[in-house]
Amino acid sequence: MGLGGETAPVTSQDLFGASGTPRVIVVGAGFGGIGVGVKLKKAGIDTFTIYESSLGVGGTWWDNTYPGAEVDVNSNLYCYSFKSQEWTRTHAQQAELQKYLEATVDEFELRGHLQLGVAVESATWDDERHVWTVILDSGATDECHVLVSAAGFLNIPRYPEWPGLADFAGPKFHTSRWEHQHDLSDKVVAVVGTGSTAAQIVPAIQPIVKKLYVFQREPGWVMPKGERDLSDAERQQFSKPWRRALDRARLRVFIEMSLWGAAMFRPGTKLNGLRQQGCLDYIAHEFADRPDLREAVTPTYPYPGKRPILASTFYPALKKANVELVPLAVSRVTKTGIVDAQGVEREVDVIAMATGFEAANYLGRMQITGRDGVTLRDHWAGEPRAFLGISVPRFPNFFMLYGPGTNGGELVSTLEAQAEYAVRAARRMRRERISAIEVKPLHEAIWYAWLQSKMEGTSWTMSNNYFKSATGKIVTQWPSGNMVYRLLTKVFGRISESTRCRAT
Repeated sequence: MGLGGETAPVTSQDLFGASGTPRVIVVGAGFGGIGVGVKLKKAGIDTFTIYESSLGVGGTWWDNTYPGAEVDVNSNLYCYSFKSQEWTRTHAQQAELQKYLEATVDEFELRGHLQLGVAVESATWDDERHVWTVILDSGATDECHVLVSAAGFLNIPRYPEWPGLADFAGPKFHTSRWEHQHDLSDKVVAVVGTGSTAAQIVPAIQPIVKKLYVFQREPGWVMPKGERDLSDAERQQFSKPWRRALDRARLRVFIEMSLWGAAMFRPGTKLNGLRQQGCLDYIAHEFADRPDLREAVTPTYPYPGKRPILASTFYPALKKANVELVPLAVSRVTKTGIVDAQGVEREVDVIAMATGFEAANYLGRMQITGRDGVTLRDHWAGEPRAFLGISVPRFPNFFMLYGPGTNGGELVSTLEAQAEYAVRAARRMRRERISAIEVKPLHEAIWYAWLQSKMEGTSWTMSNNYFKSATGKIVTQWPSGNMVYRLLTKVFGRISESTRCRAT
């Protein structure tokens, strides 16, 4: 009580403890989670923990260690704005990306905030205390004022349900869980799938295997990536920070222009037609002497339809003497081989399943329960959605990175924008002494309706892909560039939010 019986104003210490800053839990230590940690540090918020289920940092670059794993985006773009890097390749490979993330953790002193090998199983909002109660896989609990999911969306492998798979006598594994203990030298190997992952694995293992069967249910649109090691002269050039910054700016402008208005994804537009024709010309050039393969790798759906494949070595690998493209789905598996959709069995020693991920199954490994005991899964009812792909009504102080409707453009810059959004909310809580921030339902509804309107007429709606929810809606994609998205996160954050302060 103040003088005259007046109530003393609430302080940030009253709401958040002695530090005066909200306690933050971040789930995931990939590019997104590490980015959140750095942004929190820069904002003067040290009261945070990053939980990572894997035994090391890196997220997808920790999990995906398959042969040939590398990024599809130019290396000078695929890094944080606050930490550039002298890369050795035009498109960095897994080991170099992992090393970069480890160096970021050390440079910004995040080790003390990391809890590795600890998975978050569930989180429940307490609307009286305005905290999240988090249950860990060890059975222990933790609490926080702000919960940030940086778990990504390509993290739950999609395992096929082929009859007989369990009975296969040899090694069998998903490509995102590659089993390196198996020596593939002189083995007959089946790679099932011809998406972006398979396009990297096939040329990487082709030189060492005895025979390589590549099973293709449906071809993808492929463009040459131009991936290669940088020359000594190029590395000398890019050793200068200003030169890397200039190249980064050039690449961003190019990507933004190509994504403007979503024309690339709409059949009938000039840009879409040019991209599709470029892919057809690439097929014609690579398979001029192989009409059988030319027909097999040519998609029958409009460009891009699904995730475009950027690879310069995939098509040449398909023409090698020890490689056979099987343009058919897998029907079943026997103890010693794979049977295709036409009933032909091929004996194999090893099966590598490049069968993708449950992309639309956002936060499939965690149960998030918001106000009134409503789970996120029930709230979505099979159709994941979030305002700006970040926040959801009825789930206060909860923020997602790489959430629904944000797959597109330059990823790391998008993750930075989302990290900044969550950190701004935490700073606002401290500054304005509020304990709950929640997006208004109307803003989320308008956003989702607008986003769905942008999906209409795109090739994504005309093909089989992992972008669709159980309801058939395209729920993963962002139809424009990162600059537009970043601007929206800065303009519409505060005005879309309602705030409350708990009783103290």
